[in-house]
Amino acid sequence: MITRRTLFELATLAAALPAASNAADPPFTLPKLPYAYDALEPYIDSQTMQIHHDKHHQAYVDNLNQAVASDPALAKLTVEELLSRLDTLPATVRTAVRNQAGGHANHTLFWQTLCPAARSGRPGGKLASAIAQSFGSQEKFEEQLRAAAAGVFGSGWAWLSLDAGGKLILDTAPNQDGPLLAKRHPLLGIDVWEHAYYLKYQNRRADYLAAILHVIHWDFVTQRYAELSR
Repeated sequence: MITRRTLFELATLAAALPAASNAADPPFTLPKLPYAYDALEPYIDSQTMQIHHDKHHQAYVDNLNQAVASDPALAKLTVEELLSRLDTLPATVRTAVRNQAGGHANHTLFWQTLCPAARSGRPGGKLASAIAQSFGSQEKFEEQLRAAAAGVFGSGWAWLSLDAGGKLILDTAPNQDGPLLAKRHPLLGIDVWEHAYYLKYQNRRADYLAAILHVIHWDFVTQRYAELSR
């Protein structure tokens, strides 16, 4: 016969054990912003940052987890591996992975390449020299970056990336495509989907592009270049 004392001891033991998870953790999760929603004010507004991160990026993560749910092998790959091996993936998930993994990878880097204006600074080290060699000067690079981003038809990105030969490449890509699909290393991406700027700038994409240059985290981009160009 089980006494009240035994029942109490069993309940106490059960409470001390870790709670069992009803489901395995998803392979991909939304990264936290490295700053507050309002940290990029007045250039990027708080409401845009919250919706962009919490809603749009979360949707890419959720949809990517759904796309790989039926294939344990795919769920074990990193988002970078999924995109770099896109042509080898099953045709049934290829488009979903391209769009959703692309959105997840692009935004994960995007948040890291932004920072409060007081910390933005300028490129340093080898990156500063590479920009000067490739584009003439930092000012000319920014002009070309803004022009490229402004010229994206519809939704997409403007990218600064590093190719296999160590050369800086400035180009654009539609939708959530990016340098990873071309076997290049992304350094800096400018999001020109309307959800990135429409609440504050409406149809004035040029104003948004001028503003976002004030909050580029050049220390991060400089360090990333140094690591990838070794």
